[in-house]
Amino acid sequence: MAAPGARSCNLSGLLPAQTSLEYALLDAVTQEEKDGLVYQYLQKVDGWEQDLLVPEFPEGLEWLNTEEPISVYKDLCGKVVILDFFTYCCINCIHLLPDLHALEHTYSDKDGLLIVGVHSAKFPNEKVLDNIRSAVLRYNITHPVVNDADASLWQELEVSCWPTLIILGPRGNMLFSLIGEGHKEKLFLYTSIALKYYKDRGQIRANKIGIKLYKDSLPPSPLLFPGKITVDHVSNRLVIADTGHHRILVVWKNGQIQYSIGGPNPGRKDGIFSESSFNSPQGVAIMNNIIYVADTENHLIRKIDLEAEMVSTVAGIGIQGTDKEGGAKGDEQPISSPWDVVFGRSGPEVQRDNILWIAMAGTHQIWALLLDCGRLPKKNELKKGTCLRFAGSGNEENRNNAYPHKAGFAQPSGLSLASEGPWSCLFVADSESSTVRTVSLKDGAVKHLVGGERDPMNLFAFGDVDGVGINARLQHPLGVTWDQKRNLLYVADSYNHKIKVVDPKTKNCTTLAGTGNASNMIGSSFTDSTFNEPGGLCIGENGQLLYVADTNNHQIKVLDLETKTVSVFPVFRSENAVVDGPCLAGKPKTLPKLPKSAPGIRLAPVAASPGQTLQFKLRLDLPSGTKLTEGASSCWFLSAEGNEWLLQGQIPSGEIESISNQPTISLQIPGDCLSLEAILSISVFLYYCSSDSSACMMKGILFSQPLQITDTQQDCIPPVELKYIF
Repeated sequence: MAAPGARSCNLSGLLPAQTSLEYALLDAVTQEEKDGLVYQYLQKVDGWEQDLLVPEFPEGLEWLNTEEPISVYKDLCGKVVILDFFTYCCINCIHLLPDLHALEHTYSDKDGLLIVGVHSAKFPNEKVLDNIRSAVLRYNITHPVVNDADASLWQELEVSCWPTLIILGPRGNMLFSLIGEGHKEKLFLYTSIALKYYKDRGQIRANKIGIKLYKDSLPPSPLLFPGKITVDHVSNRLVIADTGHHRILVVWKNGQIQYSIGGPNPGRKDGIFSESSFNSPQGVAIMNNIIYVADTENHLIRKIDLEAEMVSTVAGIGIQGTDKEGGAKGDEQPISSPWDVVFGRSGPEVQRDNILWIAMAGTHQIWALLLDCGRLPKKNELKKGTCLRFAGSGNEENRNNAYPHKAGFAQPSGLSLASEGPWSCLFVADSESSTVRTVSLKDGAVKHLVGGERDPMNLFAFGDVDGVGINARLQHPLGVTWDQKRNLLYVADSYNHKIKVVDPKTKNCTTLAGTGNASNMIGSSFTDSTFNEPGGLCIGENGQLLYVADTNNHQIKVLDLETKTVSVFPVFRSENAVVDGPCLAGKPKTLPKLPKSAPGIRLAPVAASPGQTLQFKLRLDLPSGTKLTEGASSCWFLSAEGNEWLLQGQIPSGEIESISNQPTISLQIPGDCLSLEAILSISVFLYYCSSDSSACMMKGILFSQPLQITDTQQDCIPPVELKYIF
């Protein structure tokens, strides 16, 4: 039905009545009293002469997780609806999602409840549907989401804050609003009583809304939204936070997984590797076979002991904390959304790392966890295990100050340490202010390096501009890493889809890699290659290689800083990997997916008759100075989309063990052919590395062989050569 005439449709119309209700709730003691007050409030609001109606969703908006666009006054009639105004970069919006998940677990559309996410972007990058789609998958959002890219609903309703919830009655009538995070009790109270109130009046409908989840259409992938990465320089391994799979991977430099800890589902459990679980882990740091993990959505710091093969909790209590001071023993200290971690020392006289620095995104601060007794600047001696604030007031600001507790950060998300002089500082990727800042290890003073602007309250000074200091522009940077060899800082400029490099001496910030477009291309140079919201990065091989967690491309990319080339780091499992839980016998082999950049070669058609055998000889050449990666399964496999009958009884895949002795692939045309034409696809994956194994790559190629099936017996068909030079 069409929306009838209504009174002013912004949130200010709710304010007087809801304010009175909330004052009354403060004096209510029992749950029965609270329920009664909300019920009476609904009687009052529902009896207004004119409903306070929400505007219809504008036509032409893009939707996710639905079969088709949704109408407030057609599809949502008879439902209690929660509109969640959010933007996916916002840590407060992320904090709200568990409350919404819990509500959806309690009430479904059959009960009369539906949540609709109204994505109202802060950054230009967040207006792009593909980027919102990635966030919907990353945060496991399963309700409908509409991309209100021009913020038309936001402006019409006069929403002023992320996140904002608006609860609607079954006529599209606004009932309640909740601004900010931390209102779980009120959210459940208001929703449950609204459902009861309108059910008592026969106005709730149990019809289902057509939901079509984006995540159900995704192919399997070795990595899913990898957030951060670090190098163990002693053992020649990488540690990857495979964030979307809720696990930590320890990987040899050839890409072979040594340990897979946690996953594939979120959880919070300590213990042996096969039983342990994480929830969207981000930052990782490794030292002496011990890995520390920022277990972001569990609000914990976890410790992985690779020798004992055990996981334990060293900071946090498993629920989001609001304490902005700290000082308790780690496992008794509530913390909030830790996003990155890095080792450090409490003073120049200390011989080994005894501090774990933490980017505490949830409270907009930098914290410290004492791994041994020590002292912070301007602090007394602290006991081992103490977890406390080091810098940041807790206010979301871009405020620099000589006094660390008076400085302000805005969702710090990346850390790197330059302990040597003259730097002696922490570098901080401060995402919501779009800046890189420094924190002095001597006195805690917080200073500006690049990006942002001078007004500490302006968190909208973003862009994509190379320049010096405040004249440079970044867009929501999530990662930094220090190159001690060159005295340079590399920045994952996430929403610009670039890697930038900063000279801290001159404050000059320039683009190192990326075009600014969100895609997945390996070009002939750094600036021809593309990324999609890279979230973390680290330096390896004595400064030669820069590893990048290319988050939305589900890859690790490798930038060779000497040859200026880019490659994709292969990730694969060996038979001896310690994995998350037992392997199931008889599980079908998961075939890898060709990268988008893989070339395709269409071969000349071949005529063949039923029962005849075709042979395909691989003739592939690697670049000079390279070899197949030992332990990585280079392979081929066959497919025939729409003509799967062609592969019945065939050997569909095999390994390529040697370039000098490549296999011949055989295919016998079945006796019973269901079609006279078909296309056989032969996909080839090669894992190879330079002769000194300093850089490893994965390349793929697709050969398409058209087949014409004929009853006429064909002469012996010569082998088809599959040639390609990488």
